[in-house]
Amino acid sequence: MSAEPEMTEHFADTELHLLRDELLRSGLDSWQAGELIGAFLSAKGYGVSNSDARTAATRIERVGCNLPVLREELQKLAQFM
Repeated sequence: MSAEPEMTEHFADTELHLLRDELLRSGLDSWQAGELIGAFLSAKGYGVSNSDARTAATRIERVGCNLPVLREELQKLAQFM
């Protein structure tokens, strides 16, 4: 039995792929990517600060927008609410 709590999946793989594709395709800067991430979370019923979303966008951008990191960052933001 693992000592770490199991993470709940907040977002479907399809949703993450669509968000990732939009982030990669649109050529947004970190500020705009943060707004897109904030809008994504708001559409799912989560409140999120623009500052936190921009910080997450910067971290996601640093690692090439891979899905595990995208999921982790979104779950962190969603847990604050």
